[in-house]
Amino acid sequence: MLNQEDFIMIRTLKKRGVYNKDIAAELGVHPRTVSRALQRGGAPERTRKKRGSKLDPYKPTIDRLLDEGVWNAVVILREIQALGYDGGSTILRDYIQPRRPQRQSKATVRFETPPGRQLQTDWGESIIEMAGMETKVYFIVNQLGYSRRFHFWCTDSLDAEHTYEGLIRSFEYFGGVTEEVLVDNQKTAVMRHPTLDGPTFHPRFVDLAQHYGFQPRACKPYRARTKGKDERMVGYVKQHFFVRYRSFESWAHLNQLAEQWLRDEADARVHGTLKEVVSERFEREKPYLLPLPTARYDTAYIEPRQVGWDAYVNVRGNRYSVPDQLTGQTVRVHIGLDDCLRVYAGENLVAQHRLRSAAEGWATVPDHHARLWAETLKVEQRSLQTYEAVL
Repeated sequence: MLNQEDFIMIRTLKKRGVYNKDIAAELGVHPRTVSRALQRGGAPERTRKKRGSKLDPYKPTIDRLLDEGVWNAVVILREIQALGYDGGSTILRDYIQPRRPQRQSKATVRFETPPGRQLQTDWGESIIEMAGMETKVYFIVNQLGYSRRFHFWCTDSLDAEHTYEGLIRSFEYFGGVTEEVLVDNQKTAVMRHPTLDGPTFHPRFVDLAQHYGFQPRACKPYRARTKGKDERMVGYVKQHFFVRYRSFESWAHLNQLAEQWLRDEADARVHGTLKEVVSERFEREKPYLLPLPTARYDTAYIEPRQVGWDAYVNVRGNRYSVPDQLTGQTVRVHIGLDDCLRVYAGENLVAQHRLRSAAEGWATVPDHHARLWAETLKVEQRSLQTYEAVL
């Protein structure tokens, strides 16, 4: 087959008046090849035969799945493997990628809530240095829907008790309570979320809501962007606070710096969407917040305990004294997030201790065991003559 250099030679020799048969002899081709090259005005284009792909027989199935809204390459791969496809996933992803702009996204309508109406809550996490040790920190971010003022609190757990504590601290920071609190579907707040009957909230979360007077609300399953305002604030905290501050002396030091940063920077920022200073917009929202209750909700871990014969209860690997008249009874222990242990018999607070490590030993209040000691000291007195008679 002629190449471009051959054609250049044909054209040059032809301009010199050389016959086609002589040019063909020079190049070792048939004279008609020379004639066709001159008529074509160039060397023939090389056309490579397109090789078939293992994916070709399954492309109609892939297109159908894409039309049905299935864009997960792993799911599609499993579907076509069931039909006999034995190729890899890379060629499948390369086939899907150019079509992704055609993917229809569910429209999200931005809505603004009235002042005092809604608070959105979400959790984030980061890695920090605390007291010289690398530590994972969890932080709960609670944001007011109207003013976009937010508060966050850092801790070492994201369980139910810490979720409730974080909400309460935010209410106290704002100086009031919103009409409703919008949560994601985490088990700390939502136990079940059927599509028809609505969500089933955690009993303690309902109790918290009744205590503070707000209406609990949950996002629809797989539609967490309903809570998008707050999720953006999780990223904001990571990209601003935890970039500026990376080392802390203690949890108290961390949360002290967090509230200082909130007042000095987060509250003073001009919100990108609202084009207002957040703290100034909050001043318009504050009068619409519900008042805080007179008594703070108890966020402690609440567990039953059996009082031993020696008037102690076992809590987290250590023993704590209670009044001796409760021996053998079941009491209720409240393990506070501040490491304060309170023991209740019915509704009565009967003992209070600071949580201690096993190395510190048992915690004892002498007055708790006064009766037991008195009974122990009642020892029968016998004359020595009694023992002499036996001998």
